[in-house]
Amino acid sequence: MFGATLSRLSGRGQRTLSLFSSSGPSNWSKVVSDAEKIVGYPTSFMSLRCLLSDELSNVAMHVRKLAGTQHPLLSTARGFVYDSKNNLQMRGLVVLLLSKAAGPSHTASDLLAQDMVSGIYPSQRNLAEITELIHTAFLVHRGIVNLKEWTVSDGPLKDMEFGNKIAVLSGDFLLANACTGLAELNNTKVVELISSAIGDLVQGIYYESSNNTEENILTNGVDMATWEEQTFLSYGALLAKSCQAAMELAKHDKESQRLAYKYGKHLSLGHKLNSDLQPFVKNNAVEPVSFSFDAAPVVFHRQIVGQERWRQQLQQSTTLRNQLNYSKLLAAVKSEKGVSSAVDLCCYHGNKALEAIQAFPSSEARSALENIASAITKF
Repeated sequence: MFGATLSRLSGRGQRTLSLFSSSGPSNWSKVVSDAEKIVGYPTSFMSLRCLLSDELSNVAMHVRKLAGTQHPLLSTARGFVYDSKNNLQMRGLVVLLLSKAAGPSHTASDLLAQDMVSGIYPSQRNLAEITELIHTAFLVHRGIVNLKEWTVSDGPLKDMEFGNKIAVLSGDFLLANACTGLAELNNTKVVELISSAIGDLVQGIYYESSNNTEENILTNGVDMATWEEQTFLSYGALLAKSCQAAMELAKHDKESQRLAYKYGKHLSLGHKLNSDLQPFVKNNAVEPVSFSFDAAPVVFHRQIVGQERWRQQLQQSTTLRNQLNYSKLLAAVKSEKGVSSAVDLCCYHGNKALEAIQAFPSSEARSALENIASAITKF
């Protein structure tokens, strides 16, 4: 009974989390706002052409039918309209800032440099938009509900099935638009990089799904080394390879591409760690506590206490009605060094990102990138 209940609770716990990142540090909004001014326009308008197309307008009409249900696609749609945490367009913003920070390559012709707007090539702006479209497509696809876990409180079953169909079709539409834009860049290496990032995303999401099983929840099968590898696939590969691709479009050398990749990799891992840490570091007694069992502090905690004690803590946190008391489990995790270990790892990745960006010339764009890397280490 305990195992079956825990499996169901863990799946539903995942679904209640926002499809967008958890709220970050208090100065995150200001850092993003200041950075957007440097690249020429708010990145929230980056994928507006696609989102306002006739095809997606029709999708939006159908999404209205899901009102009153608990389908995650509604949360995704609300995020497009109002993203108060300024996380939705972070990847495109970083690509634009890196493009501006690196500037034109020494091997680029003067004629090519004349095409730059606010220090960024049009192809790099297109790449930033493509990156956001791919990210958004996978966000939409993540909102597909496992109907085996459906309950009456979620809403009518036929509406949930309909929501799944819309999520698949709209996600595929965004991804198709991204692939079309990618081909129009006319750069085979960039196509190869971004295509491999899409493959990484698929592999990472598969790992996430396989880890969210009863067996993995009850054991400590995933250690932090594995967590970092899988998190990079799900959250870091797209940004890291997009940053590298931005350098390739401007004809920068391999060392510049390596540093851009390094910045994107460590920034995204640090950002994910910061997001995972929010339920464990913020002091908000009003909001109900909820967190993923795949969150970094929990993975660290499981490693520290071992399988048997972790199983005992889960049983002690389960009420007589077979509901998981997240507040009690949160206190158990906070009683050990899992949270402090995750904070240390977050700071490590933030510092690595700062280290990578130092090789680029001093500028407003580089300062903005430094501010972003510093912001993810603050709680």
